Amino acid sequence: MSAGNKETRRDTECQSGTECFSNPLMSDVASDWSPIHDAAYNGRILALQRLIAQGTRVNLSTLDKVSPLHGACMQGHTACAKLLMDNGANVNNSTADGQTPLTEACAQGHVACVSLLLQHGAASLGTSQSSSPIHRAAAKGHPECIEHLVQYGADVDQHIDQLGSPLQVACNNQHLSTVKKLLQLGACVNRNASGDSPLHIAARLSSPELVSVLLDHGADRFRMNSEGKRPLDLATPSSPAERLLKQAGDLGTNINLDVYMET
Repeated sequence: MSAGNKETRRDTECQSGTECFSNPLMSDVASDWSPIHDAAYNGRILALQRLIAQGTRVNLSTLDKVSPLHGACMQGHTACAKLLMDNGANVNNSTADGQTPLTEACAQGHVACVSLLLQHGAASLGTSQSSSPIHRAAAKGHPECIEHLVQYGADVDQHIDQLGSPLQVACNNQHLSTVKKLLQLGACVNRNASGDSPLHIAARLSSPELVSVLLDHGADRFRMNSEGKRPLDLATPSSPAERLLKQAGDLGTNINLDVYMET
């Protein structure tokens, strides 16, 4: 939808008698930010309690389908999120672009909110491919969120077209601690349904830290990607990552990374 069409929709809603509030943090999209959204987003628990007592709907949404619960979880306001859910907020409500309160909390690394949402029935697998909480947490580097998601049934190897698995996403974003957590939780180190395996990704990025961790967990140095290339073929020549890949067969997988960090 074009910006012009969004403005037309917004004007129509405001003229119809719905009170509109501008949210400066969402100025790039059409957003009708109500008092209950404002209270939830800013962690104003007393104002939120008062609005709910006055009968304000906890599932009131903006034109982009952002709910007060989305706002609370974006900012990590756990008390506000709990109050909203205790009063009937839809824990799996999706925005216009498919994001749930859980994906928003995972993207920001708000572990307490993630745990609370899961306890209240949030879908750990997401409600669509565009709202996978574990992929959002992997992309942003939040291993603690991933641990909670897996405890509540998230698939550590969940595949999304164009993105691949959470491990591939974490490697692409070079989040080493998240890669380690996913491997600890049993992620498949050689998965390459989207073309490149995690080791291919690490080699492309010439990241010796990622290469070392993946090799330690059994990554296949000889696995071909969709282009018929091995990880070694993708590493920057003479880089520490290339040297690790070349020497892994002779030295075994438990390699002292410091030996290869000198250029």
